[in-house]
Order: sequence, then structure tokens, then C-alpha cells
Amino acid sequence: MAIVKPFKAIRPTKDKAFFVASRSYEEYGPEELQAVLQFNPFSFLHIINPGFKFEKHITGRERFHLVRNRYLEFLEENVFLKDKEASFYLYQIEKGDFKSLGFFCACSVEDYRNNIIKKHEDTIHHREELFADYLYSVGFNAEPVLMTYPDNPVVDEIFQKKIQREPEYDFTTTDKVNHKLWKISYPEGIEKLQNAFNGLDALYIADGHHRSASSHLLAQQLQNENPEHTGTEPYNYFMAYLIPESQIKIYEFNRMVKDLNGLTKEEFLIKLDGHFRIEKREDGLYKPSKKHEFSMYLEGEFYLLHLRMTNYAFTDALSQLDTQILYKTILEPILNITDLRNDKRIAYGYGKHNLVQMKDRIDRGEFVVGFSLSPTTVDEIKAIADAGLTMPPKSTYIEPKLRSGLTIYEL
Repeated sequence: MAIVKPFKAIRPTKDKAFFVASRSYEEYGPEELQAVLQFNPFSFLHIINPGFKFEKHITGRERFHLVRNRYLEFLEENVFLKDKEASFYLYQIEKGDFKSLGFFCACSVEDYRNNIIKKHEDTIHHREELFADYLYSVGFNAEPVLMTYPDNPVVDEIFQKKIQREPEYDFTTTDKVNHKLWKISYPEGIEKLQNAFNGLDALYIADGHHRSASSHLLAQQLQNENPEHTGTEPYNYFMAYLIPESQIKIYEFNRMVKDLNGLTKEEFLIKLDGHFRIEKREDGLYKPSKKHEFSMYLEGEFYLLHLRMTNYAFTDALSQLDTQILYKTILEPILNITDLRNDKRIAYGYGKHNLVQMKDRIDRGEFVVGFSLSPTTVDEIKAIADAGLTMPPKSTYIEPKLRSGLTIYEL
């Protein structure tokens, strides 16, 4: 039984939503970041980058406290207002032929602890602690965890009726993405949504494993500090954006390696032959078309690698994942890359044009060999999460990517 809870969001006023909404901090280059901070005083980036006000790069606890101060300033100046009634927040993102319609809610750390909210990635403990410390200091959660659920006709009916009405927000950002947000605050709609999710055995994290783990850590800390803890306090929940499985988009990460671990091209191909049937492609850029096939670019040529099923055993859901197959058959045994997260010899690329970019980087001599895979599927993510397994790093690049600052959950 999955718990979803409405909450009283802190939100920008309708006339300022366009200016407040920001992409993830890491997505901005230095020049673009500087321009936004200089010319848009309402951007949420001012809250998470408070040092700009003092023309100083600020880190650690000092930054955390200044983030809190900038947040309070946005409230004091009525850039942000707090909703008077607890609501679910229906949010639609649309760009070109991609559209997603999900909702912001509060999810239970108890569900995370009890594996009702399921994960498929490992987290790094010091990052969990750092973000938990951040949340403790700033007192709010502005980065939702993206989770997915099976398509549900009851939920869909509520959503389709709601989007016929005028939204609270309706704006298009400079990257040509349209954003719309509606409040679901009427008791009947809230009850129907909660009942629909009460019937689910699990929710699956798509993006935000460290955010959910940090919220769990924070809840444990605040529970210990509160002698009158009841379990209903806001810190027992974290903000999430829930989206049906059919509306999530998963892209692959390619892998690029700087050397062949001392092997010549011929020696490398011979070693590959133990696990793959190798076919040289003469038709330029080649992207694999099905599972357990890989595209390889080496010395100006593309190759198709077909996995030899007789030489590889499927033992569980993880062993069937293409990123794991590539790791166990090539990256680890042949190229001696054991730490996919920290080895400086390997890099990753994603996006619509990542195959072209991989080829260009290898042609420029930055890397020697590159591998392209088919995207991971939602069913694969669920199978690995259900089995309590974890994917290799950089197995999925998932959309939608959410804007920061449109709904804020106070802890």
C-alpha cells in the first residue's frame, strides 16, 4: 500500500512562475549561469547560489544558511506564497512530441524504509549525509524525487478532467518546453487519488535515489531529536513527482574508453570474439536495434557486436541488463575497468545526438573506443528493483527533467 499525501506548497505567484523556474544547477554553463543571476532577480538559482549576492563562492554550512536566508527573502518579498489548503499538484511538461503528465505529492519515508518505494541504484553514503545536512539547515525540499507507477484508469480520469480547466501556471521556457500546473484540492479528488495508490504494492524511483535516501536519513535524525514525535510531522515525508510508466522516456548512456588496456586492435577484436559475433558495418553511424546487441566504434569504423548466448549465462534480472553485459564481458575482463564510477579512463555520453558526439570525440583522439547500447526499459528497472539488485552507474538517462522552484515542500 503506497501512501501519497497532499501538502501546502510554497509556490511562486502566477506572474513570476516563468522567472522563478530553473533547470538543475549542473545544466547551466558558467556564462549562462552568470547571465541568469545577473538579469533575472526572481530565478530560483539565487536561492541555491546565494554567494552571487556577495560576489563570492561560498560552500559548506555557510552556504546552507545563506540558502535559507535567500529562501526567506523570496517569501518576505512575496515572490513565494504558501497555499492555504493541502493539494496535489498536477504538472504537465510538453516539448515537441514528448509530453508527460504527473503530480507532485508527499511520499512517506516509512514506505522507503519498508521497500514499498523501490530503488535500483546504489547511493554514496557521504552524499546522503551531505544532502541530509543541507535539508536540515534550509528547512525545505525543492527537488522532487521522480517516481513511476503503472498506468491507472482512475488516476487518468481525474487528470484528464482537471486539465480541461484553466491551469494555475501556463508558460513556455526559452528551451521551448511548455509547463502547466493545476491544483487538485477538492476532497473527492484527493480521496480518489489516495485510494488508487493505496491499492499499489510499490512505487519505483526513476530519478532521485540520493534525494530519497537523504530524506530518510533526515527523518531518522529529526525523529530522534523530537521527544513528542508522532509520525505525522512533515519531515516524515518527502516531495515526489509521480508519473505513469507510459509517459517516462529513457535514453541510453554510451561508454567511451581512452585506451585498449595495452592491446592492439587485432588482439582486442580476438578477445571480443569469445563473447560476441562481430560484424563490421559499412553504412556509417550504427545504433543497435535490439537488446543484447552493441554498437562499437574503433579506429574510424563501426562494428555490430552480437552477444553469443552460449558463452554468457543469464542468472538474474541484472545479468540480462545490457549495461551489465558490457561490463562483465568487455569493460572489466578485457579493458580492466573495475570502478565504473571513478575510473578516469571511461566517460559517458547521453542525449539525442550522443552517437555522433561519441564518434567525434574518438575521431579527435580523446578516446580510443566507444560502445552504444539500446535504452533500458521500465520493465527492466522494475525487475531489478523487485529483486533488490542495483544497476551499474549510468544505465539510464530519464525524462522528464523537472524545473526547480515551482512547488516547495517545507520540512
